Amino acid sequence: MQKKNTPIISSEKGFTLIELMVVIVILSILAVWIAPKIMGRPDQAKQVKAKVDIQGLETALKLYKLDNGMYPATEQGLDALAVKPESGKIPKNWRSGGYVEKGKIAKDPWGNDYVYLCPGVHGDFDITSYGADGEPGGEEYDQDINNWEIE
Repeated sequence: MQKKNTPIISSEKGFTLIELMVVIVILSILAVWIAPKIMGRPDQAKQVKAKVDIQGLETALKLYKLDNGMYPATEQGLDALAVKPESGKIPKNWRSGGYVEKGKIAKDPWGNDYVYLCPGVHGDFDITSYGADGEPGGEEYDQDINNWEIE
């Protein structure tokens, strides 16, 4: 028997340089068009983060009250969620490890402390972030973010 010459068929397929260039151009156009829309919202993202943080603090305060029958006083502040208070009304059933993650109260997205008042003017307690300017009042991104206004 004679051996037949059979052609070797390569199953390797690749992209041509033109195809790669077209993909790169399309991705570049998308990046130029979409990036400014995403990157132009850091202030709005900080406002959303402050609202989420405040809601988390509200939850921690409610757990504190469930365990101790009261909210921390204004003088004890939000720190009472991280470290057992040693002044004012001392909580009897304070949870070991506290009520917040990492054992500390985070600052607002602008690096300022959240303002806590108990009893609050608008409810059992008030929590406020003064926004980008760190001052009460303001408009746009300087606007205060208050727990009683968060839906």
